[in-house]
Amino acid sequence: MQNEIIIYGIEALFGIILIIKTFMIIPERQSWVIQRLGKYNRISDAGLKLKIPFIESIVSKENLKIQQLDVNVETKTLDNVFVELKISVQYRIIKSKVYEAFYELEDPHGQVAAYIFDEVRAEVPKLKLDDVFSKKEDIAIAVRDNISEQMQKYGYKIVKTLITDIAPDELVKISMNRINAAMRDKEAAVQEAEAEKITIVKRAEAEADSKRLSGEGIAQQRLAIVRGFKESVEDFQQALQEVDPQEIMQFVLMTQYFDTLTSIGSNSTNNTIMVPHTPGGMKDFQQQIIDGTIIGKKLAGNKETQ
Repeated sequence: MQNEIIIYGIEALFGIILIIKTFMIIPERQSWVIQRLGKYNRISDAGLKLKIPFIESIVSKENLKIQQLDVNVETKTLDNVFVELKISVQYRIIKSKVYEAFYELEDPHGQVAAYIFDEVRAEVPKLKLDDVFSKKEDIAIAVRDNISEQMQKYGYKIVKTLITDIAPDELVKISMNRINAAMRDKEAAVQEAEAEKITIVKRAEAEADSKRLSGEGIAQQRLAIVRGFKESVEDFQQALQEVDPQEIMQFVLMTQYFDTLTSIGSNSTNNTIMVPHTPGGMKDFQQQIIDGTIIGKKLAGNKETQ
């Protein structure tokens, strides 16, 4: 009886093992490679599948999702600067080429990395360091296109290639920062000079406008003074018919003379010197004005006669 129980137990265990070995539950986005007695038989996709126990075996469970491979590549630029590029390659296995992906390549990651090294070291030495930074997208696209052509025949599709970092030597970084700082200082100096230039120009324009307005004011002031003199002389002649015009002019000049002295004395910071500075000198000054006027009239009359 005990022996029968043991036999039944062995049979049940063997049956369970057969069931486990027979049924396969394959997850979504996976393809399993099945071999029969060591030889390729088929590719099984997602779902519940069957296989012959002990005769057929699962040799690979290929992931069809997008995967990422990160590679660090050190190379030299056209201006002889060593840089390290961190490159991320996103790829996936083509569903219709699972056989090639499993049987053609022993180490897919190593093969992709080798192609990346080869392409980057072919593209970067064509560019200067500054161009490597500005054209990293172009480098990534060139690497992707060249790798895609090589890897597609092995069942791999290169989805995207990214250059995530460009790291030159530390001394080169310091030099680049100094160059950048110097350029910014130069630009700041240019802007400050332009601002100072604008300030000087505006100040000169304001001063010119001020002088023009001041000149116009002085001209109007002198015109008003002349008109006042004229009206004063005419009033004197009308009030005093027997007064000599020279005496009227002398009186007007004396009045202006004293007004000028009053204006000078009222300003403590004034440095004006009045010449002549005595009332007696006003008569000589008057005579000079009269003589000049008479001579001017004679010259004008001679020109008219000629």
